[in-house]
Amino acid sequence: MNEWMNHPAMENIDPIKLELIKTAAKQTEGKSGKSLAPIMMALITNANKKGIQFSSDEVSLIISILKEGKPKEEQEQMENMIKMVTSYMKKG
Repeated sequence: MNEWMNHPAMENIDPIKLELIKTAAKQTEGKSGKSLAPIMMALITNANKKGIQFSSDEVSLIISILKEGKPKEEQEQMENMIKMVTSYMKKG
């Protein structure tokens, strides 16, 4: 499942962020689009508490990589999650 971690775009992400992403990835394994939202929100909230900020581009990148190979309906759920997460990030 974690073949996305080898995605070329992931090479440019801060190693500390990468560790947080790996932790979230373990929690998302086998979950559908709707189940990913709380996990992503927790990832961002925990990162913020540690003084780590994910850019909306980084969040979008993570989600787009996770969407690869998923059914269309699930990809749409993930798109909705991106909108929710990025709007949350703008408030914070």
